Amino acid sequence: MPLLRAGFCNIFKKDRIIVMKIALAADHAGFEEKENIKKTLDEIGVEYTDMGTNSPDSVDYPDYARKVGEAVACGEFDQGLLVCGSGTGMAISANKVKGIRAAVAWNEDIARLARQHNNANVLSLAARFISDEEQAKIVKAWFSADFEGGRHANRVDKITGIENDDLD
Repeated sequence: MPLLRAGFCNIFKKDRIIVMKIALAADHAGFEEKENIKKTLDEIGVEYTDMGTNSPDSVDYPDYARKVGEAVACGEFDQGLLVCGSGTGMAISANKVKGIRAAVAWNEDIARLARQHNNANVLSLAARFISDEEQAKIVKAWFSADFEGGRHANRVDKITGIENDDLD
């Protein structure tokens, strides 16, 4: 088995290892939860770059959602994880970035299905409505799931078509 750098998400797929690198950000409402989520990411071996905010002082969530969305869309990171009060503002903002499919998840099943059926590449969490324990479960479910392709691939292609304004 090859040596792996510490901090990488080592997901075993038959005879190969997939390395995961994510962008992480929150607004003021999600700052404390983002710090707690780092422990879960460390536990499961996901490497992350914290793109802010770095305090509970009030900030504008679209700035952070855009930063993460653009970093994921350009391929600098494999996926993104955002935290705000409801999860919705961050997801709406991130989804304005071409190539981003951000999903708000409030339980493990929703997180898993967003990855499996929608090929979502950004997870958005609600700091004010989900306990730390549930957030940890959601994050683990998200990173344990893969896009299933098959019948879902055509649907994701249609989403991309809408994004590209190519609906034929």
